[in-house]
Parts: sequence; structure tokens; C-alpha cells
Amino acid sequence: MELESVCWLGILIVLVIIELATLGLTTIWFAGGALIAFIASLLGASIAVQVVLFLAVSVVLLFFTRPLAVKYVNKNRIKTNVDSLIGQKAIVLTDIDNLREEGQVRLDGKEWTARSENPDEIIKAGSVVAVQKISGVKVIVKKVREE
Repeated sequence: MELESVCWLGILIVLVIIELATLGLTTIWFAGGALIAFIASLLGASIAVQVVLFLAVSVVLLFFTRPLAVKYVNKNRIKTNVDSLIGQKAIVLTDIDNLREEGQVRLDGKEWTARSENPDEIIKAGSVVAVQKISGVKVIVKKVREE
């Protein structure tokens, strides 16, 4: 086995191990490219052909199969902890003003420091907002209706 073949096999093994450790669908696409490059090296292809095959197969797998895999792999994922708060509605307790770094909401029976998704918007106390994301210990919210 030539040096290129050993290198491609090593890359393939490392990428598969990373994928198995993380289960994040991040390296499996490149492992497919490494597999094809490994096979090409065994068949005597030049290093340039091997690299082109690695890149081409990785990109094709990434763009054409990743959306399907993400859709079906994470289909039954249950949101827990902070993830479960995203999309929930909250009541603004004190005006949310990003410039002054002020604002609080009541969410799920608890008070949270809040910031507006729109940095120029001031959301008045009593407004209803929806949680867009969590940033550290702050909720990032968007106004959903006038009060």
C-alpha cells in the first residue's frame, strides 16, 4: 500500500471516529470523500485526481444528502431545558431597551433578563413577546402583538 493510500485510510478512520463521537453529522460527508480518494489511490490515480475526487464527493454528499439526513435524524428530537423555551411567549416586566441594557420578562414562571432581537426597538412593559433564542443568561425576544 502506498503512502497516499495510508494517508487517505488514516483520514477516513479519523473522520469516522469523530462522527461516531459527536453524532452531529459534521464529518461523515468528508469520510465519504476520503473513502473514494482511498479507492482511487489503490487504483493508481495521481494525487491531484485523489484530492479532486475527495473534494468533489465531499461537496456532493454535503449538499445533496445532508438536508435529508438532518430532516430524518433529528425528526423525533425532544426539546429539553433551555431549548424548550424557544418559541414560547413571555410578558415584559420592565421595558426592554438594548441600548441601555435593560429589560426583563416573565417566562415559564421565572424572571429573565431580556433583549430585543431588533436592536433599535424598545419594547414596553406589559407587551407580549416570543423567545427567539437564548444568549447566555438572556432571552432574545421579538414583540408579537400590541398591548
